[in-house]
Amino acid sequence: MSTRSDQTRNRPDKQRPSKALVLQPAAVRTSQPSELLLKADEPETQRPSGVTRENADRGQRGSQTPPAGLPVQSAPTKSAQPSAGHTAGKQVAKLSSLLRSAEQEGSGKREKAGEWKSVISKYVNLYNKAETDQHYAALDDYIEDKDHCLRLRYRLERLRERDLYRGVLPARGETKAELIKVNESAAEVSVLVKLHIKRQMEQSGLYYLEERTEIERLWLNQSGGAWRIFRIEPVIAERRPRFGASEYTAAVEEELDQIREASVFRSTPFLNLDQYPQLKQRIKGIPYRRELAAAYADRWWNEGNPAYEEFEVNCTNYISQCLFAGHAPMNYTGKRESGWWYKGRSGGKEWWSYSWAVSNALTHYLSGKRNSGLHATVVQSVEELQLGDVITYDWNGDNRYQHSTIITAFDAAGMPLVNANTVPSRHRFWDYRDSYAWTEQTRYRFFHIADHF
Repeated sequence: MSTRSDQTRNRPDKQRPSKALVLQPAAVRTSQPSELLLKADEPETQRPSGVTRENADRGQRGSQTPPAGLPVQSAPTKSAQPSAGHTAGKQVAKLSSLLRSAEQEGSGKREKAGEWKSVISKYVNLYNKAETDQHYAALDDYIEDKDHCLRLRYRLERLRERDLYRGVLPARGETKAELIKVNESAAEVSVLVKLHIKRQMEQSGLYYLEERTEIERLWLNQSGGAWRIFRIEPVIAERRPRFGASEYTAAVEEELDQIREASVFRSTPFLNLDQYPQLKQRIKGIPYRRELAAAYADRWWNEGNPAYEEFEVNCTNYISQCLFAGHAPMNYTGKRESGWWYKGRSGGKEWWSYSWAVSNALTHYLSGKRNSGLHATVVQSVEELQLGDVITYDWNGDNRYQHSTIITAFDAAGMPLVNANTVPSRHRFWDYRDSYAWTEQTRYRFFHIADHF
């Protein structure tokens, strides 16, 4: 587009650590065919005897056990005993009848599942086209849930408007789907679908790849003998904060008061550090390894590190892990409402601070004035942020922060790209206007993490 260069911001003069994001250019703007991974449970009758579900999934046969034979009946008296051939014939006929009945039932279930799965497969393809084209029309004619169509329309319009302002175009899109839960009845099916979306973005002749995972619940029923999607409900996990935020706020204020009080009465001698460069280097403390924090974020963006507890709302737990991987020291107090620390779970009890796992609590902790340990400066502009810095999100404008991200890269204009984990995201544009969680009241807090602790 001719207006793209006019709308692209120049990269700030301040040098930031960056990451190589340039990809091979796509020849044309395309919508990659989607892939549907059907992982719903298959009927137990489909599994050969002696093969466990785990081994069957891996294509490995377990210990072979011959199928049990027919029940052995006590022999009747000679006068009443039928001929051996007659008995065997009746048993074979009965067994054949049972097998035919099971085959017909299984065939009917497979045919039904195949029909509604093909509807979902088409939906995923149309979803991918809508994401790539940034227009809802393809899906508007296919699904009957007009409330969701309106919700999708507003989201894609925000996305298109923002990307035009940035001078960015999606060069290629790809969406994969996984069925993670299926509930079937005679005339209705509800499915929980995980969508893995990849978008290759072009900006000023350079390319980068952004990824995210969304979860949607779909309801299907039969109308006129055909399956149709009549309701769609996105799972907006960024809007579900963990508990403990309110308890933390009062405690952190008390902790900061104690820090400020101690700093008033503490007497420290004046040292001209320019005369003692070796002492100046020593006083700096532990350096924040921003590249390590970003590398950890890229490694664990779409799964949980087994060394840590994984929460249903995991975004701040993930951010804290990234900061710790960058050598930010824990402030262990043993009290959940103070400090910034993690020990795990012991005896069914949770051993971590609210600031480690709750976005609102982390926001309050990083907003406090500290000179040691993990501390940060609140800056007014996103352009002031560097690799490994943190952004928290208040979706409702009520000063309660519900989501946290960490900066892992920059686009061609020098604007931050972030990672997150509750709704797994990698190299996503920082403002989240492409999320269903975003509202006109959304407010951000920008934290520049200290270079030394």
